[in-house]
Parts: sequence; C-alpha cells; structure tokens
Amino acid sequence: MNESPGKRSSQRCVRQVAATALPTGWGVFRALGFERPGPFHRPLETAIALILGNPWRAPSEEAPLVRIHSECLTGDVLGSWRCDCGEQLKLAMRAIAEERCGLLIYEQQEGRGIGLMAKLQAYALQDQGLDTIAANQALGYEADCRDFSLPAAILNHLGIGHVRLLSNNPEKRRVLANAGIVVVEQLPCEASPSPWALKYLRTKKERMGHMLSKV
Repeated sequence: MNESPGKRSSQRCVRQVAATALPTGWGVFRALGFERPGPFHRPLETAIALILGNPWRAPSEEAPLVRIHSECLTGDVLGSWRCDCGEQLKLAMRAIAEERCGLLIYEQQEGRGIGLMAKLQAYALQDQGLDTIAANQALGYEADCRDFSLPAAILNHLGIGHVRLLSNNPEKRRVLANAGIVVVEQLPCEASPSPWALKYLRTKKERMGHMLSKV
C-alpha cells in the first residue's frame, strides 16, 4: 500500500543530535547539529544551525536574520572565484555578527545538490562553453537539485516563525513560506563578482530569477 505524503513526512522528522559552542572570527555561536532520514532510501540529510544571540525575541521585535547556505567546498574552503559562495558566507556571518543575533543554517548540498565530483565534471563542461544549467543537464541533472525543506524544518523545530532572509534566491523564500514561516523581508546577500564568476552569476540572474544587481 502506498504511503501518504503526511506519513512519509512524519517518518522524516528532523532531530537535533548535538549542541556545542563554536568560537569564530565573528563571535561565539551556538552550533546545533540536525539530521533527518533521506527520502526514498537516500542517505541521511544533515545540517548545522549556527545561532548567535537570542533569535526567540518577542513578536514585537524585529525578526532575526537567517541565512540558508548550501555547502560549497570549492568556494567556502578553497576560496574559488568560480562562484560567489565563499563571499556570501562571509557576508552573512558578518551581518549576523553586526546585529549580534541571527542564524546561519549550513546544509550539505554540494554543487546545487549534485555532489562534489559531479560539480567538478560540470565545471569541465563549463570550460567548454556550457552555462551552469546546460552543464548540469548534460550530466543528467536538473538545473538545481537542492531541497530547502530541511532548513525550513529546522526553523520550525526551533520555533522560529518569522525571519529576515539573507538570500538572492527566490526559491528559498518560497520553500520557507510553504512551511509556514513568514519571511518578513528578503535581503540581498551579494558580493562583488570576480571575472571568473560573471557568466555563472548572469545565468543565475537571467535563467533562475536570482535577485542580483552587480552583474
């Protein structure tokens, strides 16, 4: 017998598995580890919520800043100029630190969800002239394979129902709204582009609807 969507959803409830202090250059965050069973026998889904200050403020106060950031080893760790991910991460951490309050949810969805090796294969196709969407499709993937329902589930788990979203991606706002989270404001998280990233960013703006003003 086929399972209902509601039953599948209940079986994939997010759970907190760790909590610790994480001192950074932007302040001492509270790091919470979350996991959720993957759909259709896929691997476990995991994410880290970095919390600074008290995002559970009274409803009359301003909603907390929230950044949903997908893992990008090449940009976040190695400092690649082919994307804007590393700079976006720094911008978000800095913005949260300046307000002394907010959350950054870092989830493992490398390469828009296709994984590191496929991402490198897509880069090789881009070297031959394909844009990011065409490269993904040539490898048999969608333009964006990510699923932002885990960050939404984490916010609901934490009881945070109103946010100011640091993102250029309209899909993140849509997913949060569908999960019952009120996006009071969507704020840009836009870095100055490197020459290597211009085509990538233009594709995101023109073909994926990202709100970008510097390309």
